[in-house]
Amino acid sequence: MREPTAYAMALRQYDRAVQRLSLKRGIEEYLRVPRRELAVNFPVRMDDGSVRIFAGYRVHHSTARGPTKGGIRYHPAVTLDELRALAMWMTWKCAVVNLPYGGAKGGVACDPKRLSARELENLTRRYATEMAVLMSPEGDIPAPDVNTTPQIMAWIMDTYSMQRGHPVPAVVTGKPVAVGGSLGRLEATGRGVVVTTREALVQVGRPLEGARVAVQGFGNVGSVAAVLLHAAGARIVAASDSSGGTLNPHGLDPGALLRHKRESGRLVDYPGGEPIDNAALLATDCDVLIPAALERQITAANAERVRARLVVEGANGPTTPEADQILEAAGVVVVPDILANAGGVVVSYFEWVQDLQAFFWSEPEINERLERLLVQAYREVAATAGEHGTNLRTAALIRAIQRVAEAVMILGIFP
Repeated sequence: MREPTAYAMALRQYDRAVQRLSLKRGIEEYLRVPRRELAVNFPVRMDDGSVRIFAGYRVHHSTARGPTKGGIRYHPAVTLDELRALAMWMTWKCAVVNLPYGGAKGGVACDPKRLSARELENLTRRYATEMAVLMSPEGDIPAPDVNTTPQIMAWIMDTYSMQRGHPVPAVVTGKPVAVGGSLGRLEATGRGVVVTTREALVQVGRPLEGARVAVQGFGNVGSVAAVLLHAAGARIVAASDSSGGTLNPHGLDPGALLRHKRESGRLVDYPGGEPIDNAALLATDCDVLIPAALERQITAANAERVRARLVVEGANGPTTPEADQILEAAGVVVVPDILANAGGVVVSYFEWVQDLQAFFWSEPEINERLERLLVQAYREVAATAGEHGTNLRTAALIRAIQRVAEAVMILGIFP
């Protein structure tokens, strides 16, 4: 059975939610499609003196609630279809936590692991130059995503600032703190996963302490979530990256896992556990499964093997619509991506606000604001799920779509 594309997934999720809303036909159709898309092919000078052409993209889904916000990813599989889905999900993510943003996503089809530091900087600065027609603190604010870093965000900020003749830190978020980044931003997405995991466990009547957790994807989101959950008393029983993973039912030390990954580049040969592949990790006997890698990891082909009571989506779009139905029928609660991993965009919003006013908050202040906002959003979504008799994903989309549709209706259709 062929799995749906990311954009097909996003549209099916959207259609399921709008069935429970009374939107005008024109508004319903308007919110199904991106507002604008930019595709560019640009040259980059390589270290050997040759020139390679790369394809880059930026998609804006909605601007009804404010400037567009969304990450930039560097990955060989970047496509316009994927970015349309991610931009739409960003619109709903911002709306469900009530941020004054619309959704965007961008990317370059490349393998950054095959580029030198100089080639990566050349590619980033040229891509930023191509995207400058869309970017601005008032219009479109990029952020890090798959395979992009605070350093890459700093290069984008610097490139844009050179064109303006003065520093413009608010044009991008996820920067190093030394150039206007926010304290707590690097850990924000993983911290948000922890907050929503805790709230969901309360809802299903299970304590966080002692909960068995499996984490697929031990990058920034998955590793931070694992470390914080471990500190809160949860037991990390499995973890994986792109090369495979490790399993220990008695518990793994996330700090030791991080050190091992830094030293060896992978988790599969970690001496404190048994090697497993990513398929086995998704079927691990656990209380909480956190897919924090890429899209379409839990599908119709493997959803029946998921043994977790709770799936908390650290990645964007890790569960297909068919898998959603299988999990729901099995009584598995899924905390959807647009809620579970919204911590990153929340603190990106805090960073943007701090840059605009040139006044910065302490890390405890940021973490407290993040937790308060996510707890409120989770409880609103849970209440909507109860009101409509639906799962958390559809409830989150209902709340988000309502907010965006209301803004569109108030603004009107020009001319």
